[in-house]
Amino acid sequence: MKSTHSIEIKELLKFADRKFKSERGTFLFQEGMLAEELYIIISGKIQISKITSDGRELSLRICGENDICGELTLFTDNPRYLLSAMVLEEGEIVAIKKDIIESEIFQNSKLAFEFMKWMSDHFRKTQTKFRDLVLNGKRGALFSTLIRMSNSYGVQKGNEILIDLPLTNQELANFCGTSRESTNRILSELKKDNIISVKKGKISILDLQYLKNEIDCENCSAIYCSIE
Repeated sequence: MKSTHSIEIKELLKFADRKFKSERGTFLFQEGMLAEELYIIISGKIQISKITSDGRELSLRICGENDICGELTLFTDNPRYLLSAMVLEEGEIVAIKKDIIESEIFQNSKLAFEFMKWMSDHFRKTQTKFRDLVLNGKRGALFSTLIRMSNSYGVQKGNEILIDLPLTNQELANFCGTSRESTNRILSELKKDNIISVKKGKISILDLQYLKNEIDCENCSAIYCSIE
């Protein structure tokens, strides 16, 4: 479920500066670059991530249709992007100049209200994700990530939930803030215990309740417990 649907996307599109195709593996922007635009995802998927001080990548969320990225630079002087946005799945992107968005927010109270609600939801998602990473350790971080992915991309297939998003073990590790080796080991244990299965690069969860029990899941709303 995407809370950004409540934002007047059609209104924002009126102020589009350009529209372009995105190619897998390329960046919309990278951390430290001068920030002049926000982006609306028309189609495709964008991964938002942060490079840690020791060179590891921490993936924070995946943006999809009607999502906005680059928004953390609003209303700041000499803004630079705080995160990086890499294309996971090719699609179409609309770019809007940052100063135009800021001007419109000042003039359009409805848009300002909806944007504030969306930002609040966004920060709450990020807060709960960091809580899970800090409090639950490597295993718990992976379990939490799988639960979040099932809420965002899960498709019920009989008694199992297919996470309909192909990810390498390294990409999955990046969402957990851990190494590929640790992720490989934990995934192997889960497969051995029939908690998950993996086919053609996609994970199916066979026992979701086990994962929830292991991290004392609070059963938060899927709006907040997601990878988006």
